[in-house]
Amino acid sequence: MVRRQFGVSTHLYHHQRLTRDHVLEIAAHGFEAVEVFATRTHVDYHNPSVVADLQQWLAEAGLELYSVHAPISDPSGGRGDLISIASADAKARALAMAEVERALQIARRIAVKVLVVHLGWPQGQTRFGGSNRDAARRSIEELFLLAEPLGVRIAAEVIPNDLSRPGSLVNLIEEDLESAEIGICLDFGHAHMEGDLVDAIEVASGHLAAVHVHDNRGRADDHLLPFEGTIDWPAALTAVQKVGYDGPMIFEIAGRGTTRDMLVRARTARRRMEEMMAQG
Repeated sequence: MVRRQFGVSTHLYHHQRLTRDHVLEIAAHGFEAVEVFATRTHVDYHNPSVVADLQQWLAEAGLELYSVHAPISDPSGGRGDLISIASADAKARALAMAEVERALQIARRIAVKVLVVHLGWPQGQTRFGGSNRDAARRSIEELFLLAEPLGVRIAAEVIPNDLSRPGSLVNLIEEDLESAEIGICLDFGHAHMEGDLVDAIEVASGHLAAVHVHDNRGRADDHLLPFEGTIDWPAALTAVQKVGYDGPMIFEIAGRGTTRDMLVRARTARRRMEEMMAQG
């Protein structure tokens, strides 16, 4: 039996510049893969020397760059200036696409399997960027043409808005998009906030390209470690196995305490998850 990979999103270090020590720290706690959270104040994907450094750090750590999370804020990293490739405003969509395309270019230097994209913003944040279906379709089609030659699969993330719920994404992929290679990133925390995580896994099952694992109490997007919220983890992990997803489980957790402490606890959570899946 092949051991499932687990990884960590650099979301854990999002409010700092990513460094060699961060990458080595992830590997030191037994993880095999990384998702890079592409914000320029964290990882300046516009700068070729930064990407070259990242390549060297990953090689030194023995980590796979499984996925890149596309930018969700403007080039300056301003926390209030959010962007959306699903915006109906042509200028806003063009700005967002330019940033996502630059982040995708990481794959010219480092092998990347998946580019995770947001289509709009969670309900209640729509003033920052729309969730327009036609704009989303055009953006995904344009990104697909750029990503396919690089060996990268585009995956739209499940987030709580009308366009990005699991059923809506499946409909978009199957009805509006010509390429069957467009995938879904199933974010456990977001799906849990919407109600039924197991149902979300089953609905998205035919298109799963990536998963983000984190927990919450069903009300806010807390990015807690697994088992620290109210997700039914035995049921969720059984569902993941049932639908045949065999990619890495990426911990997308927020820093509470030191990053070392978070990674120690993430390693413990991983072991519990592995035990549950072994019994499933």
